[in-house]
Amino acid sequence: MKKTTPPRKLHRGHFAFMRALAQGVEERAAWDRYLRLEGEHVDLRTVRRTVAWIRDAFAAAARREQKPGTARLILLDAERFTATPALPSLAEFAQAQGMEDFSEAEQIEAYEAAFPQGGGAAGPARARGGAQPSRRARVIERQLEALHWLESLVAQDPRPGDSVAAWLHPALAERLERAGLATLSALVLHINDAGARWWANVPGVGEHKAARILDWLHANEQVLGLRIGVHAARRRAQLGPAALTEVVPPATALVPYEKFVLPPGLDGRDGSARAPRQACRLSAANDHDAIGAWLLAKGGGVAKEPLSATQRSYRKEAERLLLWAVLERGKAMSSLTREDAAAYRAFLARPPVAWCGPRHHQRWSPMWRPLEGPLTPVALRQALVILRSLFAFLTSQGYVTGNPFDETPLPSQAGQPLGTNRTLSFAQWDHIDARLRAHGDTEAGRRLRRGMHWLYATGLRLAEIAGACCGDLRLRQDATPGDGSEPPVWLLTVTGRAGGRREVPVALALIEDLEEELARHGFDRRVDAPANRDVPVLARFDTGAEHPAAWSSSGLYQAIKAFLARVAQDLDASDAEHLRKASTHWLRHTHGAHALQGRAGRAPLPLAVVQNNLGHALPSTTRMYAAKRRPA
Repeated sequence: MKKTTPPRKLHRGHFAFMRALAQGVEERAAWDRYLRLEGEHVDLRTVRRTVAWIRDAFAAAARREQKPGTARLILLDAERFTATPALPSLAEFAQAQGMEDFSEAEQIEAYEAAFPQGGGAAGPARARGGAQPSRRARVIERQLEALHWLESLVAQDPRPGDSVAAWLHPALAERLERAGLATLSALVLHINDAGARWWANVPGVGEHKAARILDWLHANEQVLGLRIGVHAARRRAQLGPAALTEVVPPATALVPYEKFVLPPGLDGRDGSARAPRQACRLSAANDHDAIGAWLLAKGGGVAKEPLSATQRSYRKEAERLLLWAVLERGKAMSSLTREDAAAYRAFLARPPVAWCGPRHHQRWSPMWRPLEGPLTPVALRQALVILRSLFAFLTSQGYVTGNPFDETPLPSQAGQPLGTNRTLSFAQWDHIDARLRAHGDTEAGRRLRRGMHWLYATGLRLAEIAGACCGDLRLRQDATPGDGSEPPVWLLTVTGRAGGRREVPVALALIEDLEEELARHGFDRRVDAPANRDVPVLARFDTGAEHPAAWSSSGLYQAIKAFLARVAQDLDASDAEHLRKASTHWLRHTHGAHALQGRAGRAPLPLAVVQNNLGHALPSTTRMYAAKRRPA
């Protein structure tokens, strides 16, 4: 069945544009002011088709009102009518003829003799008033009157439920409809959800077309009753914390922990598992506060932002449980039973679609969701272990009487080496490395190459490499023989998850590459020079700032994901799918597996060295990498 396209509607901009043309405003200026949404003025075919459509639509509306004369008048081109030469005023004529001292009657008599075409009964009046209106001017005046009459009759204001095809250029509307944005309300909702780059996932709508759409929506914001958020009009880098905080208001909905409003009766004040108040050693008034106290304890009892990686991981699991308890189970978190814990385990294995979304949507975004999809057995086990820890803490502090998760069965990990299915083979890494070395010689390209090489060579966590500075590097002098027969040994001091510090060896090639970048941007070449102390290892030198800022963890993560997706295009289906799933943490797993197993020309590293690199508390954790089948 053929799709029926709704007719386009006439809005006030169409009338304003045609009035401007009738009054002699240059076409390009009128177009850019009133009809920029239709396309660029340089596209003359679009301009001509649009002007023809407007004229025809105006004339059709006039005919519907039984005004055929008005229809013909609107279609007239006033340029066809030559303007009558302007006549001088009576005063100008008298001055030119030296008749200033003559009486007015004598001046009029001479005027009518000089300009017989201006004579007749109205001659004196026209002589006093000046030039006679031209036929062209009369046509324009009548056209303007007709346009005002027609505008009051047929011009419409857009409404939220209107089809985009009713108001936007047909080609542009078709692209939006193909992306599922068929109405103005759906379009505004998508823009507010996705932010300034909302157009990136709408094929055929680039930055310039998106800007024209935003201009039109802003101009019609009041009549539409749909507001475009500040965050959708400016790039993410231009938005401060206050602006981002306002994007999603606090609510009892799928929002992050810090925005989640506990409804009365489900806030945990009267939770069925609450311990006697006099026994509680927490000042928490409700379940939200209790989670906050637990996160504070996980940070060493110090309240600070941003949260550590450990606190973020723990917040994620507590957040999911709190949302599920209230929104899905209809219970306070402090009322959960062992049966609820079993139901939650099943929920994590098969969450509803509405709970899932891509990881890259940040916590301020309306598109943020608590889950990406069903948890893998490893992730599910980790989530349940963390929730056991949460309730163990709350029980020990006298907030609740028991732990509903203490008997929830954990997924088995027998025979499952650490990093299974999240490790790159030697061949895959070699292919990635070759593409890295051929990557563009730009500041961003070199920074990406540096970041991936450091992650693979050291096994550092994402937050650890993002926070590393040149001042954390030192040359171990006692390991450098005087004859220079062996390369110097560099050590990077790293602060781990629990606040413990360790020194990780760094290959000389990585140091030399970093020194080359420092010198390129006017810094002292020596990485350990005092002036370089606060320069991040993954510094962003392209910002133009006097002191370069560190590349953020999220920026590094997204850049690596995008690069691996491009590299995947060169591989066969199975390798390509593997690489598209890969992330920064995969490089850490790959370091552990490759370092312990060794390869041709490179001996395996001792277990203790790899354990130190990865920051594992127990050697048994590191040894699990060796259990994995040797990568091809």
